[in-house]
Amino acid sequence: MTASRHPPQPPPLVLPGRAAAVAVSDAPPLRCGGGRTPGGCYSECPAARAGLVAEEKALFGGWGLVIPDQEEVQYIRVVTKGVVGRSVMLECGSSLPNIYFWGFTQPGTVAIRSLVYGYGQGPRMQKLASTLGELSVISGSASLVIDKLSLLAEGLYTCQALYDSNEGANVTFYHIQLLVLVPVSKPSIVVSESSPVENEPLWMECRLENGTGPIQYLWEREGQDRMVVTVAEANGSLVNLTGVNRNHTGWYSCRARNEVNEERSQRIWLDIIYGPDEPIINITPYAVSDRGYTAVELDTVSLLCQAPSNPPSQYVWFYNNSQVYAGQQLTISKILRMHTGYYTCLAQNSFLNTRTKTTVTLTVYYLPDGNPTCNILPANNYTDLTLWCSWEGGYPLASLSWNPPLPGESEKAGGSFSNATQLRLGSKTLDKSTFTCQASHPALKTSATCTLTAMLPPVEPGCFAVATQNNEYLMLSCNWEGGSPRALLQWVSGDGVVQGSSEENANIVVIKSSGAYSGKQFVCRAKHPLSTGSQQCQLKLEAPVLVTQRSVVSVFEGSDVQLTCVLKATYPASEITWYNNQRKKVWDAPQKYLLHREAAWANLTVRETDGAQDSGQYWCSATNAVGGAQIPITLNVQRYPSPPNVTISKILYNTRQRTEVELEWATRGTGDLTGFVVERQMSSRSGERGAWEMVANEIEPHMRGHKIAGLDPGTLYAFRILAINHRTRGYPSEVKTPADPPFNAYPAVIGAAVAGMIVATVGTLLVFQYVVRNRTNNPRLHNMLFGMPPAESRENISNPEDEEGAGGLQGPEGGGEASEEGGAAASSPSPPTDAPPPVNVTITVTATS
Repeated sequence: MTASRHPPQPPPLVLPGRAAAVAVSDAPPLRCGGGRTPGGCYSECPAARAGLVAEEKALFGGWGLVIPDQEEVQYIRVVTKGVVGRSVMLECGSSLPNIYFWGFTQPGTVAIRSLVYGYGQGPRMQKLASTLGELSVISGSASLVIDKLSLLAEGLYTCQALYDSNEGANVTFYHIQLLVLVPVSKPSIVVSESSPVENEPLWMECRLENGTGPIQYLWEREGQDRMVVTVAEANGSLVNLTGVNRNHTGWYSCRARNEVNEERSQRIWLDIIYGPDEPIINITPYAVSDRGYTAVELDTVSLLCQAPSNPPSQYVWFYNNSQVYAGQQLTISKILRMHTGYYTCLAQNSFLNTRTKTTVTLTVYYLPDGNPTCNILPANNYTDLTLWCSWEGGYPLASLSWNPPLPGESEKAGGSFSNATQLRLGSKTLDKSTFTCQASHPALKTSATCTLTAMLPPVEPGCFAVATQNNEYLMLSCNWEGGSPRALLQWVSGDGVVQGSSEENANIVVIKSSGAYSGKQFVCRAKHPLSTGSQQCQLKLEAPVLVTQRSVVSVFEGSDVQLTCVLKATYPASEITWYNNQRKKVWDAPQKYLLHREAAWANLTVRETDGAQDSGQYWCSATNAVGGAQIPITLNVQRYPSPPNVTISKILYNTRQRTEVELEWATRGTGDLTGFVVERQMSSRSGERGAWEMVANEIEPHMRGHKIAGLDPGTLYAFRILAINHRTRGYPSEVKTPADPPFNAYPAVIGAAVAGMIVATVGTLLVFQYVVRNRTNNPRLHNMLFGMPPAESRENISNPEDEEGAGGLQGPEGGGEASEEGGAAASSPSPPTDAPPPVNVTITVTATS
């Protein structure tokens, strides 16, 4: 014992080793001759109790222990069940006693045999324990666990536990009756006959090899419909059937269960032999008359014979007593009228050698071809209606009748075979009245019908005129469709002359195109049986009439302009054609012209107008079958005002290599400008001058200088500058050739310094080099060292006349070449008569060497 399990106690009782020799099997039996009670426990009686007391004294009295009064000894009786092969626990208190003894009494005996004991040195197993299973004592207690329980383990287990305490020793006896149960094994079914004949007796048994009773048996059957039903439930394993029938056919299984488990047997198939019954013939499609079954010609007819039997019946078909087919289902594809007759089905059971048969009559009917057809026709010059229905052929003939019948018409008069006709007054027939022709035939499951509706066309008559290609002919078209019956249409000219013939639904008259029809009316008259008043539509032919929003359009050169033409009146439709200022047809050419057409108007867009090519008169023309019209539109393309004149103020080679030229210029006079163009002319060594070519364009209007590189030093160049106002070019400037750069004294100074002042003049050379390279940033220092340039080569550009003026007169584009005398002077070509006189400019250029 430990302090954590019990309160403080005296030192534990230690038994000598000879305690193992105590033979508890010699103790008196613990029962009163009655054996086991129905509850499974040994009966309590004075003799048994006295025996227990004597046993206690024999066990503990010899060791000087004080055994309390027998009334203070506790007796606990328990019934426990275990399953063979599994585990079971036998409890002997919840804590470990100081001394405990386990004993076992087999059923039918009175001797208690020792299993295990413990007195502070751990459990001691006896040989008997190995025959009962695998025994073990639970740690910290005296309870037993028996694994792999054996059938021999069933019996009475006694645990005698002694607890030592300060108040004395406490003794508890545990009597545990262990019942070892055996699970039921998998059952098997034994049947007296696996294939009995219907109405014969039958027995079935559910057999088991092992299992502790009581055992319950449950029989189940799964029929051909896969429904599982309970056949029997009882304590016995045998089922008797005095007379089986076909309903007993199915899968049978039995379930056996006891207190431990439940097991199901394998299924067996119980096959009941019977039949055949009297055959039943089903015919599809299904139709019956007073003479038997009927079928429709050309349909696929199937005759199915069903005679329940086990094993399944074998079928033979006879037509008019002649065998035609062997099998359950006789199928006739596209049955004919000649197949009418008697059909017999013979069913036989080969196992029982029994036969049955059934005979039916089949009559083949055939319907008229197609379906009933209906039509509604005009009568009495389109004032009345005729209803007509037909469905000819077939056997027997189809019966036809109109619904609703005429007022006062008898049923006999309203019906007939194959076709039916009915006359109705148009004035007494409402619009959208519906009439049904009903057909009946023996081959029909339901009557066949065709339906028609008498109705006016949903809209008013419509007229229109269309011209043929090239306006050679004119077609007058009149439509009044959608009515039933169809309406009658006729064309009449305005003076009452009938045009063409009368037609139903639509009427088209073709006449030769002529301007004489312009302003003339044509009327289409329409008649319908349901129309009480006259219906008509009319049209008036008109030659085209054109108008424009602006007859004169002005635009600056280079802009896009749109010319508009509107077709104010025309019938029939006209095609609009544009002609340009050269009287040529304008097609949709995106490079120059763009056409945009709608229903009654057309726009012509002239792109990037040019004063010399696009100014003039344009024509919008329209024609139809009865005439034509055209309207002129004048386009004035104006040039932008001439930009101011330009003078060259500076033209100089940058270096001695003569590969780059710097140009500076100024403007004279007033006028708008959008940029400058520089042109050059090359002269050969023989003096021949080449053509002027542009070397710089898109020069911003605020610029007054430009550098030209990539020149050939051996070629003589001349340059001129032109101001541009949009597309209008001003007068070219005077023609000038570039001069060489001013004299550079840097080499002479270097030569003089080399003569005797190489070292002293190094600083001076550096200063000269800096001044020469930065003459623009230090003009005063440069002029002080190298002198001022001649006055003739400088242009004062601070005067107001050199600034760009706002506005100006229009000048010519381009300019003539000016003669060069001494490489300096040039003059401008003569301006146009409407331009202001040119400004006379004389510029003298002196080249220094």
